[in-house]
Amino acid sequence: MAIALLLACVSAAPLVAQDVRERVRDRLLGHTRPAPADTHVSDAQAEALTLTVGTVSFRPIQTWIRAAGTIDASAKILSASLSGSEASAVRVGQRVRAFPPSAKSSMYQAFVTRVTPRANGVSVQATLASKGRANATTYVMEIVVERGPLLSVPNEAIIEEGDAQVVYVQKQPGQFAPREIHTGIQGELYTEVVDGVLDGEEVVTFGSFFIDAEHKLKGTEPGTPSRSSSR
Repeated sequence: MAIALLLACVSAAPLVAQDVRERVRDRLLGHTRPAPADTHVSDAQAEALTLTVGTVSFRPIQTWIRAAGTIDASAKILSASLSGSEASAVRVGQRVRAFPPSAKSSMYQAFVTRVTPRANGVSVQATLASKGRANATTYVMEIVVERGPLLSVPNEAIIEEGDAQVVYVQKQPGQFAPREIHTGIQGELYTEVVDGVLDGEEVVTFGSFFIDAEHKLKGTEPGTPSRSSSR
């Protein structure tokens, strides 16, 4: 059963690509096909493309603050100074990733163990989980900061189009409409959305570029509504 399902998905993928090619060819030859304002995807296409959706919701967003640090004689304690708005976001217990500039592949895990206020900022100490690299005295420290919760979407849902950012909202199963959004803080996994979508809506994550290509093909046909009317 599992093998048959896998073969069905594999065989369906070329048909999806063929359909897109035929639409492009028809457009170049001057042929048109009637198209709705939204983009529709069949169950077979969604399965072949492993199409997935994510939820717009309020969640913590992890970002990081970079600092130049030095290590002590024990090769376990990192020290750095931070100033400005970033300084106020650092707390004891936050996770730290650290690596010597000369060996970026040597990533060390640490935690902030001391934050000391000073003029215009703070001094930060972080303790490595294991001894640092031999003969390395300076490190790049990336302090992981959790912000929010903030209204956000998965990073992979966002399509960059010049100065605009677009996501595809699932209006109902198999029916998707483009929505321009305005974003704020970008984290490792999620990006804050300040305008354009609502809490609880679902957006395409994996497969969004296929949906975008389909929508643009339809948008070139006479009588097809523009993106702004799909909102």
